[in-house]
Amino acid sequence: MALEESARSCLLRFRSKLEQDIKPTYLMDHMISDGVMTVDEEEKIRTQPTRKDQAVALLELLLRKDNRSYISFYNSLLKETYDDLASLLHDGLPCSSFGAYKASSDCSTPYVQTVLSEGGVPQRPLVFVSTPELVNRVREKLYCLQNEPGWVTVFGMAGSGKSVLASEAVRHHALIEECFPGGIHWLSIGQLDKPDLLVKIQSLCFRLEQSLDSQSLHRPPSSLDEAKERLRFLMLRRYPRSLLILDDVWESTVLKMFDIHSRILLTTRNRSLVDSVSGVKYEVGVESGLDENKALEILALYTNMRPQGLPEEARSIVRECKGSPLVVSLIGALLKDKPNRWRYYLLQLQQKQFKRIRKSSSYDYEALDQAMAASIEVLPDEHRELYKDFTVLEKDIKIPATVLSVLWEMEPEEVEDILQEFINKSLLFVDSNNKPHLYYLHDLQLDFLVEQNRNHLESLHCKVVRQYQHHFRDGPPMSGDEECLYWIRFLTDHMAKANLSQELYSLMFSLDWISIKAQIMGPAHLINDYVEYGSILDKENCQIRSQFQEFLSLNGHHLEQRPFPDVVQLALSQPHASDVYKKARLQALNRAKNGKLYFELINESSVESLSRLVIDPHQGSIYSACFSHDGTKIASCGGNKTLKVFKTTSGEKLTEIKAHDDEVLCCTFSPDDSLLATCSSDRKVKVWSAERAKLLRVFEEEHKEQINHCVFTNTTRRCLLATCSNDEFLNVKLWNLNKPSSQNTMFGHFKPVNHCCFSPDDTYMSTSSRDGTVKLFQVSTANEWKTINVKSFFTDSDDEEVSIKCSTWTADGKRVVCAARNAVLVFDVETSDMLLEIRTNRLGTVQYCHACPTSNLLAVAFSNYTVELWDLEENKKKADCSGHLSWVHRVQFSPDGAQLLSCSDDQTVRLWETKKVHTSSGVRLKRDADVLFSQEKIVVSAADNLNRLQVRDGKTGSVLFQSEEKASRIRCTCMCRELSAVGFGQEDGTVQVMEVPSGKLLATLLGHTKTVLHCQFSQDCQTLATSSEDSTIRVWKWQSGESKVLQGHREQVRCFSFLSVSPNDRRLLSWSFDGTVKAWDTESGDKLQDVEAHRGAILSCHVSPDGRLFATASADRTAKIWRFESWQCVHTLNGHKECVRSCRFSWDSQLLATGDDNGEIRLWSISDGSLLKICSQDWKDGMDSLHGGWVTDLHFSPDDSLLVSTGGYIKWWNVATGDALQTFYPTGSHLKKIHVSSDFSTFVTIDGIGILYILRRVE
Repeated sequence: MALEESARSCLLRFRSKLEQDIKPTYLMDHMISDGVMTVDEEEKIRTQPTRKDQAVALLELLLRKDNRSYISFYNSLLKETYDDLASLLHDGLPCSSFGAYKASSDCSTPYVQTVLSEGGVPQRPLVFVSTPELVNRVREKLYCLQNEPGWVTVFGMAGSGKSVLASEAVRHHALIEECFPGGIHWLSIGQLDKPDLLVKIQSLCFRLEQSLDSQSLHRPPSSLDEAKERLRFLMLRRYPRSLLILDDVWESTVLKMFDIHSRILLTTRNRSLVDSVSGVKYEVGVESGLDENKALEILALYTNMRPQGLPEEARSIVRECKGSPLVVSLIGALLKDKPNRWRYYLLQLQQKQFKRIRKSSSYDYEALDQAMAASIEVLPDEHRELYKDFTVLEKDIKIPATVLSVLWEMEPEEVEDILQEFINKSLLFVDSNNKPHLYYLHDLQLDFLVEQNRNHLESLHCKVVRQYQHHFRDGPPMSGDEECLYWIRFLTDHMAKANLSQELYSLMFSLDWISIKAQIMGPAHLINDYVEYGSILDKENCQIRSQFQEFLSLNGHHLEQRPFPDVVQLALSQPHASDVYKKARLQALNRAKNGKLYFELINESSVESLSRLVIDPHQGSIYSACFSHDGTKIASCGGNKTLKVFKTTSGEKLTEIKAHDDEVLCCTFSPDDSLLATCSSDRKVKVWSAERAKLLRVFEEEHKEQINHCVFTNTTRRCLLATCSNDEFLNVKLWNLNKPSSQNTMFGHFKPVNHCCFSPDDTYMSTSSRDGTVKLFQVSTANEWKTINVKSFFTDSDDEEVSIKCSTWTADGKRVVCAARNAVLVFDVETSDMLLEIRTNRLGTVQYCHACPTSNLLAVAFSNYTVELWDLEENKKKADCSGHLSWVHRVQFSPDGAQLLSCSDDQTVRLWETKKVHTSSGVRLKRDADVLFSQEKIVVSAADNLNRLQVRDGKTGSVLFQSEEKASRIRCTCMCRELSAVGFGQEDGTVQVMEVPSGKLLATLLGHTKTVLHCQFSQDCQTLATSSEDSTIRVWKWQSGESKVLQGHREQVRCFSFLSVSPNDRRLLSWSFDGTVKAWDTESGDKLQDVEAHRGAILSCHVSPDGRLFATASADRTAKIWRFESWQCVHTLNGHKECVRSCRFSWDSQLLATGDDNGEIRLWSISDGSLLKICSQDWKDGMDSLHGGWVTDLHFSPDDSLLVSTGGYIKWWNVATGDALQTFYPTGSHLKKIHVSSDFSTFVTIDGIGILYILRRVE
């Protein structure tokens, strides 16, 4: 095909300009790749002596070639950044499509149709007017994405045909084959909140994975972070050269979720949206309206006439429609059915008798108002009433016909016929790529309906609710299809807008509804519901609404787990006075009658949760979190190099920024909340627009080491930013954001500076350094004012470094508080005198402290996972805030002092209500405990966090006995079942026995040289056995102090067991990290047997109830069954992939359960050693095991039908099937042991943060 005349003319007209500027060797590479030039032709051109001669030869060749060559040359200019030269040739681009040589005239080959249909690209409208120039411009930009990812933006006003243009641009064989062989994937966006966006991306990921092999299917991503990563993986790894089309994008925050280094075409009304994303960007603007000829062509197509034959009213109608493609189509659809009504519809438009919806600068509602009213008026009366029901729909929401079938009480087929009539009149749109088809209104149409029916909105929403209640009277839909999703998502909205407060109250305070909606939609929707409809719910009972919202806020992270947890079981952990607990108990009692397992806390006061909200924002440690100055937002940053911003009320994520190339160590809001600053290990300080999440400034030249902290001034009078770093000298700097370099450097510290902080009035700044000092600088002059030698107050430091972690100013600006080691010190600013010293327990170091801006409270963060609140006036601890599972790095009060936030290595931010935390939460127990079940009593002995031995009544929580604080850490404890005595072993090797409850010291037993790891009384309580890290076991006649030393193990002996087969049996079985099992005579101290059992450490051992066998579990990943009679191994149990941590025989001695460090539990037959079951392998994420941690303990029920296990949480199993029956999630994790009553009804354990749980089966 010869070169078109327009293309030839362009080449000739700008020939001299092209010959002067182009480098042919670069351009020819692209043209050879496009197949429009041969290697021989390239070689002839390359042989020309000069670059200009080569350019002359290339243009001579082009003039002899075809349109394809011209297009290839044009694209080559763009790729080599000759944008000015390409623009000269733009007008000469052939009108025919780029790939006409491979396709029919409109390029819609079967291949194209298949690719677009599979990708969900909308079909071409029934009435379609071609705009080849505009389509070609979009295709030009898409060709620019052939070899690299990037963005093509199609922007214009609503109703201007952007979506049709986008779908038409990709309806092209050559474009798909050459640029996007991985496919075209369409996603309609619209106005979305975060939960809705998650649903959209989940749907796209599912569609992409369905096209792959079945093994590629995963569970739906449960958070936007996970969804973005999943989509990134699919687009880069599985569909590397594909195009993602995002239709009707409104917000930059939504667009950022697709910033995944892919090829993306988007349609939007806001052309500036792409400023928020990275990558190369191209754009095509769509004019605000059709020109007159195109609008007439549309009317001609609808009425089956030639444009020249249209009546004179046609041009007037086009003018009245103001060029809107949507409105012209609406009028055209009316004329299709009534072709003799040209004048009638023109008069309807001219008279402007329809109420204007509103004025808008972005598009014209007036024409739509008129056209919509005219369209609806011609509907039959019954259909007009049905169409009114669309008023209750949300914008950008597509619904299946089955939803309307419920609303209209019709068969779906009948509904579909009516909907087709609406579609034919352009009153409704259909997405036919979905099965079943989904129906929706344009937002302009919906605005019109809302305005027209404003006085009937309540009754229309009420109709929806009543029809739902009638149709689903047996229970809500659970199918997860489009109909189910609609009802679960929008039912509460319809109830609220219908003013059906009682129905809304009953629904949202139902645990069944919480379970269904959380399982289908995720917890974010639920929490938002309680926030959004709080004013309605509070009219009934604000306390109940608060209880349910708190329940969801603190358990939302559990509701994202798969398998989905039992909501009733979660609710049974709520305070017994809570309506959440009361409803849960009623349901548990009813379900327990049918055999369902439920467990309630009978010591619920000891596990009261004090945090108001738990946010799980980051994959990695969180080093910093802060409130905005208006208190509505929280920013956090950490090890995953991102900065995130959340709502304070619900934890909903508002912003996420990939902020730095290394860990982000601090973030802070400016005084007016318009800016956010971050600093990092990458030695950079960055300043961001808080609203647009856009990078504004980078300071990267002056700090040479990692920057530890950044903070803005407190007042808006003069906004400065302070930073401090690990630099040796120039380590504290002040920045004026309007200057490219720092305004001042504070000199004085000669070691790294950890923290800096402005005084409340910004007059001074305090700096905290590893040199052991806090320095106060005058902000105006940057001169040092005072130095406080904090190190001098640590008399035991000598030459050791005393690093000052941070400093904070009290609200009156008269005192400065600093943290170092395990102490907090308060100094008078004027005199530098120390006013107060708070020495905390020695088990944790102070990581951070912050003074409340409105009171005398001080918050202190510790390495031992806790936060303490102190009153500086009273020098008294007011509360312990426990809940974090790792080091707490930062605490901060809200500006009004009502809330406190903390962030931790456990990847969470917790919010606490200052007035609700209290000292009763202060005592925490250690996990090495002993429990006695005696009739109705439950007695627990354990060391607490102050290293005191406590004996508690498990039911009431009352302390029966509490020792004084011990100098050496208590590592184990045991209770005597006959005498009122308790024994315990310590790290220094000491063993003591005390009387309960008097506290009288009955015996001090010395002999062990290292930590005592385990202790146990004999049945008659006359003998006490202990084992130690010194590899010995000692058997004490504790009342006299006599002992036998059982020596022979080569490594520490963590546990042992009395072999009490008969009252006279004095044997003891021990096992050790040395891999051996030994039997001893406790009377003589003789070793009876010595078995080399395993190659690795023995982690657990259990004796069968019939006394014939014992089992061992080892770090060598095996378990073994041994016979006492012969001391021979009967069976070696292989199959575990990690250390086998626990083992337990069934009561009939026919089964053995083993648990490993991957959370897997296996059930074995004793008779032949065969594997019977692997207990259900629940879904896990990459950071977790199947059990939330190691399986540390196992117990069978008396009838051997049930098994309980501990790990990260407690699980109960059906032994016959291996299925999980129930799960209890503690506040902390790392459960070490569970104590079980003989009737298997009561369970006692202590978690890793020291909370005691006493669970009783609900029966």
